[in-house]
Amino acid sequence: MPATIGIAALVPTIVGFIWYHPKVFGTAWMASAGLTKETAMQGFNMPLVMGLSLFFSAMLSFSLTSVVIHQYGFFSMMFDADSQRQLADHSSSLYTHAKAFYDIEGTNFRTFKHGALHGGILAVFTILPIIATSAMFERKGFKYIAINAGYWFVSLILMGAIICHFMPAKQF
Repeated sequence: MPATIGIAALVPTIVGFIWYHPKVFGTAWMASAGLTKETAMQGFNMPLVMGLSLFFSAMLSFSLTSVVIHQYGFFSMMFDADSQRQLADHSSSLYTHAKAFYDIEGTNFRTFKHGALHGGILAVFTILPIIATSAMFERKGFKYIAINAGYWFVSLILMGAIICHFMPAKQF
């Protein structure tokens, strides 16, 4: 796993420590979730939860690369064995075509701001509907939805920005 993916995977944990701190949104979140300090920690296995949380954040970081780095879409069309063999052969027409494309488009839209934009779009159009739908069936209110969706909005903006700006570009 590239270091950039690992660094981006740490973002939800860092943002979570701040976001869910009692002096920020932690107290409001606990109230909207129907939790108290006592009930929140009952049966809570902190090492397991933090470990799984980091694992899921790494999965999210990995999948986020295809959302924030547009060039991955071009190369995703060439995942079959024949295309990979042609890309390895510097005399093939596919290699020549891919290299020409990458020479022109290789680092376009590879900025912190562009990654943040796509992270935010993903949060609003994918994460928000998932959280809101689940919360409505769980009978949670608007505050609960806003706090959790806001957390993911900030986290995905930062993750997308880090991945888009710092992920090394493919070299030919």
